[in-house]
Amino acid sequence: MQIIKFHFCLLAFFIISLSNAQSKRYVIHTAAFYNFENLFDIYDDASTNDDEWTPNGAQHWTKEKYEQKLKNLSRVISEIGNPENSNAPTLIGCSEVENRGVLEDLIKQEKIAPYDYGIIHFDSPDQRGIDVALLYQKKYFRPTSYANIPLLIYKNKPIIQEDKNEDLGDVEIKIDTKNRVFTRDQLLVTGFLENEEIHIIVNHWPSRSGGEKASSPFREAAGRLNRKIIDSLQQINPMAKVITMGDLNDGPFNKSIKTELGAKAKKTDVPEFGVYNPFEEMAERGMGTLAFRDSWDIFDQIIMTKSFIEPNFSSFKFWKAGIFNRPYLIQTSGKYKGYPLRNTLTEAGFSDHFPVYVYLIREIK
Repeated sequence: MQIIKFHFCLLAFFIISLSNAQSKRYVIHTAAFYNFENLFDIYDDASTNDDEWTPNGAQHWTKEKYEQKLKNLSRVISEIGNPENSNAPTLIGCSEVENRGVLEDLIKQEKIAPYDYGIIHFDSPDQRGIDVALLYQKKYFRPTSYANIPLLIYKNKPIIQEDKNEDLGDVEIKIDTKNRVFTRDQLLVTGFLENEEIHIIVNHWPSRSGGEKASSPFREAAGRLNRKIIDSLQQINPMAKVITMGDLNDGPFNKSIKTELGAKAKKTDVPEFGVYNPFEEMAERGMGTLAFRDSWDIFDQIIMTKSFIEPNFSSFKFWKAGIFNRPYLIQTSGKYKGYPLRNTLTEAGFSDHFPVYVYLIREIK
């Protein structure tokens, strides 16, 4: 168990939040999200469009590049959360992974093998064959249930028929596969962080292919699905602790997050059953997790229910959030100087996204 002693003179957060000036001790866990950017193996999968990520493909994706990519990602994972938490993240949501096999190769890497990560992964219907997954340290987190929840979106008007005379569990849904946009499922994992039940939703919402405006309805649908999942958990337990994380392909100010999911930037504005987004304030300050045409945005976000921001640290609560953008993750020259250091045709980089993280802390009595 990682235990860190915080002093009020160093942490203004605790000066504001706690009424006395005595030193307190806290258990701390890091929860992170990282878009791995095309973590493919070198083998052609006939069922997906992964041809370019093979030795003879357009990316010239060789065994050497793949192995370097794994080393790069494992270095980042091992350091997310430092210096406040010397332990690697307890929970890591990830996207752009081809299959379970690449994750098994990743968690065997020297820098993170000692953390004994478990894997929760499902194959998504995404035509490129990229999925989301959750890695977790078995020592601290025990999953009790998990499911992949499909996002049904269509290029044209959806053809969905429901038999209203049946119970909800027996609703018949007919899917128009011809017009369906096949994208990533939303992964819901429930489990115990030490002895506290929490829920994690891992996302990779539809891309902006075709333009931001034209594709926005797809991400808005993803936001509505996210909200429905959270609502269902809160119906069972109004105080359910839910974290939704992922590459949302929208910034904190977009409709999918502000309206459909209902995320708030200030803790005081979060209503009952609402959700809090600590990354909106970072976006207001011009920070980013990815860049396009020299413009930064925060597509990678970790959002949580109000139950995580109540001012009582007798159970795990949110402390603070961050973007992990160490200098070695940044391109130092050329056209994309200052951008995240991604893959190129000649070498394996890290990712075109910076990872994000939050700290969850609990007071030790």
